[in-house]
Parts: sequence; structure tokens; C-alpha cells
Amino acid sequence: MRILVTGGVRSGKSRHAESLLAAAPSVAYVAPGPTVEEEPDPDWAARLASHRARRPEGWRTVESRDLTGALAEGLTNGDAVMVDCLGTWLTAVMDSRQLWEATSEMATAAVSALVEDAAAVLDQQGGDVVLVTNEVGLGVVPAHRSGRLFRDLLGLVNQRLAAACDEVHLVIAGRVLKL
Repeated sequence: MRILVTGGVRSGKSRHAESLLAAAPSVAYVAPGPTVEEEPDPDWAARLASHRARRPEGWRTVESRDLTGALAEGLTNGDAVMVDCLGTWLTAVMDSRQLWEATSEMATAAVSALVEDAAAVLDQQGGDVVLVTNEVGLGVVPAHRSGRLFRDLLGLVNQRLAAACDEVHLVIAGRVLKL
């Protein structure tokens, strides 16, 4: 089972994704976003704490921005893998590679290469994977170039990884629509 779970912020997508793996004997929960140490924002810390508190005890947290490596390691170990979320992963990639001011072509090439590597792992290895992502292109056109670039890149990430999955679930207001 490979499922991409998408939706808006606070739509219930993480909770739904967690429920999909509730019966798995071991889960590697890949958190590719900023840690509390890197982002000392009390709201971010509270969000991370609430996510950790509702996970089953047997779930192993992997804080890594190496999406391909974390997927491969978890699947090789026989774990089900949950990645939450691709939007925070993309932000980290854009930060670490200084892509916010890069040309659209350069940013697309850099991100596409990383996404192809992750998709290859999904295509080649067996095991259960649930990927959580944000749907950011449903409304307002961002006023700033960086926002438009992020929106466009996340759309590409979502499309490619959805193609490597068996199902896509859209979560809106806590309701799930299987696409």
C-alpha cells in the first residue's frame, strides 16, 4: 500500500494518515521539517508535541530531510513508513539549496531530481508508505515570487509522488475522499 494524503492546513490529513498505519507492527515516522531546536517558535513546538503525543508508542521518529534515504532505510528495515509532510520537506530543500531566489528552471531541476530519487525507491521497494502533503494551489495566487515558486514546486512534487502511489486521499474538514 502506497498512499499520498493531501489536503489543506488543519484538514485532518495527518490524523487520517496515522490511522492508515495504526495496525502496522512497526512504523518509521519521517519528520522532514524543522525541529524545535532549529525553529524555537512556541506554536511550532506545540504542534510537534501534539503530533508526537497521539502516535503509538512503537512508532520510531526519524528526523531527516533525506527523503530518499529515510524511505529506503525504513522499507529495508521492514517498517511501514509515514512521511509528514512533503511541504515541510520542500521548504527544507529550498532553504538548504538556496532555491528561493533561483530561477524557476533551476529550482525545478533541483527538486525534480530529488523527487525522482524518492519515487524510484517507492517503485522498487515493497512495503507500506503513507506520504502526507499540502494542497496549496486551490485558491489565491501568492503575491510574492517565493510563494508562487513554492506552490508550483509542491504541485510538481505532489503529482510525481502521487503517480508512484496506489491511492491518493484528499482530506477536507476531516472528511476523506479517495481519488
